[in-house]
Amino acid sequence: MLNFVFISPHFPTNYYLFCRALKNNGANVLGIADTPYDNLSWELKEALSDYYQVPSLEDGDAVLRAVGWFIHKWGKIDWLESNNEYWLSQDAWLRTMFHIETGPMLEHMAVFKRKSRMKAVYAQAGIKTAPWELVTTREKALAFAQTYGYPLIAKPDDGVGAQGVYKFYNQNDLNRFFDKQPYDPYLLEVFVKGVVCSYDAIFDSRGTPLYENGNITLSSLVDVVNDNLESILLIFPELPEDVLEAGRKTAAAFDVKRRMIHFEFFRLMEDQEGLGKKGDLLGLEVNMRPSGGISPDMMNYAGSVDVYKLWADMVCHDRIWLEDGRRTFISAFVGRRDNQPYKLNHSDIMARYGHRIVHQARNPKALSGAMGDYFYIAQCLDRAEADAFVDALSERL
Repeated sequence: MLNFVFISPHFPTNYYLFCRALKNNGANVLGIADTPYDNLSWELKEALSDYYQVPSLEDGDAVLRAVGWFIHKWGKIDWLESNNEYWLSQDAWLRTMFHIETGPMLEHMAVFKRKSRMKAVYAQAGIKTAPWELVTTREKALAFAQTYGYPLIAKPDDGVGAQGVYKFYNQNDLNRFFDKQPYDPYLLEVFVKGVVCSYDAIFDSRGTPLYENGNITLSSLVDVVNDNLESILLIFPELPEDVLEAGRKTAAAFDVKRRMIHFEFFRLMEDQEGLGKKGDLLGLEVNMRPSGGISPDMMNYAGSVDVYKLWADMVCHDRIWLEDGRRTFISAFVGRRDNQPYKLNHSDIMARYGHRIVHQARNPKALSGAMGDYFYIAQCLDRAEADAFVDALSERL
């Protein structure tokens, strides 16, 4: 029987579905988290074969001992994952320490986590990216700005989501940034006038994509966080050919195997000197884990699938099973702000779109900055209906 150690199975809250799918495939799911067992949801408890509470998941030694305990009790560990960007490096360290070879090891983390290393691999794959430079001093940043002009984007070379990401409109913005952040290695790059689209896929042990889909993010994550905007996301069950090609080439360059991944690209909204023509794709960054938050559920709504089961089938059987004749939709997400006045209140939304809304809930505080305070997800028949839904829920008074 396959022994799978799942790190932080309780957060995000929907991740119990990964655990349940593994259990339904006959795996022993061994959870490690810093939450008392009694505080876990009953659904997660049902999915776990065993559980080990550590004082903090930040305490690597404690998590190491927890894995050691599971080995003593259950025998060889076949897989170890969190499916979470935050714990990606710790997952790799634990695999390396215990010789768990079904996922990336610590030696792979630099290219998986550092945006500067990602850029180099994109180049090897023949995929263009925005001009960039790794800067640690104000002088280097000013020289870059003199060459390329403003606006510019600064992001931690090793960062998660939009944390620590800044947009510089002028030299005063840049100087204020370096007054506060003088030492951390930051990636400085040209601002791209484009929308973010993704390639999401599950890969088998040979590096073959078993299931592919993706999204378009209609609101810049940097602007959503910094300007308190609505979070808007559309997920499509089928992808344009150029996104499929770029995603597969990127996966091959990064030697992706046995993983569910989320790769991001820019699609230019207009011609941009030095970058390309309107409609061209540019590499943004790779995420060697599933798209975050509620996205897996949105994939299910879009494709009439269960991506949690598809992922677990890959883990346990190295293949997946898809039903023929599935009905597909565009899955539309709108995350709204508590402190903003909207034209439609909750009752208005449900009266107009209740027949399309498949999920609504309040986001956890840890996700609200990027995803909004309260969200609605609708299954839309086509792009026009999805755009109308987004516009209606985003309209402010």
